[in-house]
Amino acid sequence: MLRCNDYVFAISPEEAYELNQKRNNVIIGGNGWLKMGKRQWNTAIDISGLGLDNIEENSEKFDIGAMVSLRDIELHKGLNSYTKGAVKESLRHIVGTQFRNTVTVGGSIYGRFGFSDVLSMFIVMDSYVKLHKGGIVPLHEFAKMPYDNDLLLGITVKKTPLKIAYSSFRNQSTDFPVLTCAVAIGEDKITTAIGARPSKADIRTDSIDVLKDIENYARKTARSFNYESNMRASGEYREHIAEVLIKRTIEKTEVHYGN
Repeated sequence: MLRCNDYVFAISPEEAYELNQKRNNVIIGGNGWLKMGKRQWNTAIDISGLGLDNIEENSEKFDIGAMVSLRDIELHKGLNSYTKGAVKESLRHIVGTQFRNTVTVGGSIYGRFGFSDVLSMFIVMDSYVKLHKGGIVPLHEFAKMPYDNDLLLGITVKKTPLKIAYSSFRNQSTDFPVLTCAVAIGEDKITTAIGARPSKADIRTDSIDVLKDIENYARKTARSFNYESNMRASGEYREHIAEVLIKRTIEKTEVHYGN
């Protein structure tokens, strides 16, 4: 349960940023994860009034506000057309529709959770986060940055020509994933992300030539990641699953999921 001494509706990004510099204050996103903690916060900072709940699309990119819900992303025709349904596939197992109607992409990305399907999906695309003070940062770099008190305003996905697919393995459909896999194939390179290892998603980028032998590429790439054990699976099992998922996800890039 979320407990706080004060609750503030920020009227500007600057106000939200300044309030967030105090150690025991916290930004409220979709509150899907934060509400499960037991920590007592001093001030909860609500950014729902900052106009960060829109998806803007033009011929070059998608600009996604931090307060956009996962459900809005799941149903967005432009994103699903660009990714041939991979975005929808990456979100459909996250708990349920009611949950996805409330949790936000900003909270999901900023949290950089090990189990995050959202991070695993967006990290293989030409994606960038927009930070209030830190500016524009490539998502794959942001994922490795230490946590700080900056304010994430949104995410930009450039419409780089890519064939994209997503897969995950779960013990049951709405559980946290045992492993996640996303693949993006461009004109001269392939980017593969593996997440829920159970640590957060990371990527490997290779020449497109490796696809001449997909099985060998899947095996070598799976072995290049580190895996650990938890209640859902052992590290050894995850490594085995990774090789299978990489191969299957590459094959999916030729399949249109539909909208």
